[in-house]
Parts: sequence; structure tokens; C-alpha cells
Amino acid sequence: MPRGGGGGGACGLPGAGASSLATAAGEGRGWSPLRAAAMAAGPPPPLEPSPLPVFSDEGFGDKFLRKTRENPLVPLGCLCTVGILTYGLISFKRGNTRRSQLMMRARILAQGFTFAALLGGMVVTAMKSRK
Repeated sequence: MPRGGGGGGACGLPGAGASSLATAAGEGRGWSPLRAAAMAAGPPPPLEPSPLPVFSDEGFGDKFLRKTRENPLVPLGCLCTVGILTYGLISFKRGNTRRSQLMMRARILAQGFTFAALLGGMVVTAMKSRK
């Protein structure tokens, strides 16, 4: 008698007959001759990534200045956010909770301005690259 009991088919499990093996092989799960033809139509894509573009050697300072000239509102928004945050934390430490809460709300507005400036700069850069 087979190890898994009687009438088990190829893998020895009850109910694992020929129909289960056909399903496991892919038949009945959307496998069609059209799909097989599409898979056999061409070679697989290359495994190597496409080469990255080469940029000139640009230091951190040069890149920072170039990006600041391209979109000056982002560094300005960052400085405002840090300034408001610092002032709010100092107010909190001194016990002026009303001013601290006001500064935290102002910080949120400054962050929103910075984010909007960042998105605006990205849109402008994308528009320039399309022309």
C-alpha cells in the first residue's frame, strides 16, 4: 500500500489526482496559447541596468549654490521653519505656552510654504526640460 494511504494520485494525498496536477501546472488559471505565444515572442529583458548619466564633478557647495539659484524659496522656507521652531522651543522652555503654541502653528505654515515651493520648483524644472 502507498505511504500516504490509498487512492492518492501522484503525491500520495487523498484527492490529488490528475485534475489537481493539471491545475498546478497552470492549466485552468488563465494560461492560454496567446499568453504562451507572447512569452515566446522575444528574448527576456537584459539583467544589467541601463548606464547612469555621467555628471561633471560638482562639489557639495557648488551644487547647493546651483540649486539655491534655481529655486531660492526652498532654502528661505527652511530657514524660516528652523527659526520659528527654535523660537517656539525657547518660548516653551521659558513657560510661555501661549506663544509656544502660536509658534508651533506658525511652523506648520512655514513647512507648508517650503513644501509648496519645493513642488513649484519641481514643476518649473520639468517644464524647462520639456522645451
